[in-house]
Amino acid sequence: MPPKKAAAEEKNVVRFGRVKNNLKMGCVGLPNVGKSSLFNLLTEQAAAAENYPFCTIEPNESRCAVPDVRYDFLCNIWNPPSQYPAYLHVTDIAGLIKGASEGQGLGNAFLSHIQAVDGIYHIVRAFENPDVVHVDDSVDPCRDMETILGELCLKDLEILKKAVSAEEQAVKKGGGKYKLSLLFNDTVEKLRKMLGENVPIASGEWSTGEIELIKEKMAFITTKPVIYLVNLTAADYIRRKNKWLGKIAAWVAAHGGGQIIPFSIEHEQAIWDAKKSGTAPPEGASVLPKIITTGYSSLNLSYFFTAGDKEVRAWCIPSGALAPQAAGVIHSDFERGFIKAEVVAFEDFKTLCEGQKSMANVKAAGKYRIEGKSYVVQDGDIIHFQFNVTAQPKKK
Repeated sequence: MPPKKAAAEEKNVVRFGRVKNNLKMGCVGLPNVGKSSLFNLLTEQAAAAENYPFCTIEPNESRCAVPDVRYDFLCNIWNPPSQYPAYLHVTDIAGLIKGASEGQGLGNAFLSHIQAVDGIYHIVRAFENPDVVHVDDSVDPCRDMETILGELCLKDLEILKKAVSAEEQAVKKGGGKYKLSLLFNDTVEKLRKMLGENVPIASGEWSTGEIELIKEKMAFITTKPVIYLVNLTAADYIRRKNKWLGKIAAWVAAHGGGQIIPFSIEHEQAIWDAKKSGTAPPEGASVLPKIITTGYSSLNLSYFFTAGDKEVRAWCIPSGALAPQAAGVIHSDFERGFIKAEVVAFEDFKTLCEGQKSMANVKAAGKYRIEGKSYVVQDGDIIHFQFNVTAQPKKK
């Protein structure tokens, strides 16, 4: 039986992303599809959201708390003066139009804004409203998604061209000491074919070497994780029906896949207005919490908790972070002087604490663990770090 192919051939868009804890989602789409209105609702801000193209020019940036019943539980137990949830950073990017990659509209500036974020909320309009201008004069979500993907692929082709030129210049400057590698040439050819066919790079199957080469040489847009947010009328959202949803699902499946979340700006705004005025909310739950948590997880982020009488806090980390790295999120001294981590899984604490702050029952049940430098922090762990305060930074 032949060996399995390298795990790097598994499809996983986050492999192309930055491994940091301050990653951002960007709201992307055509003009007047609901990007700024969604941004306002997510972040409780008041960014301009008028009914005309290019209302948003410079990107608006803010953050929204990640809803989590575990965090709420810990805050209720300790009730500390300082309570700090995990946050998702969100950027509202102006609308793209056909030809943006060639500078149409305010295209190239907007595409650079998309390049600066780590994941994409692709907002798609699937509602009819004669009072809301559509840049193409009619509602057709599949056409609109094709337009956006086409512009992103064209931008990536431009990025690829510049990367190839830079590599060729490096070869010339080297005076024949080296040449373009077979890996580089093969990867470029594969990328050129995919992008020329409007296929996002993230949907390809890539070896470890190809992934590392792409990450090192080319800051592509279509490697970013995408969540498709389909903006419906309030009536369609509540009844869970819309003539476009099936066609949108088929289009997404044929263009690399991705999660689809139907929502309604009209409905979410009504919920927000009712909350502010103290009146009864409309029928139908808000989907904003799902949009936030899905965006957060798509960036390959997780968090652990610290909890005490002074503060309950969720600390954002890249998924898979080791205990010393997690400690370093609190303070660099914690990572340098890391000794051990005292850990309890949230569910164990919730089951055993009996509504009390004490860890006595947790320890008695053997669920309070001592972990070392090789421990991979799990999402929702409650951790107390011990470190050596006299540890000095390593000399370079």
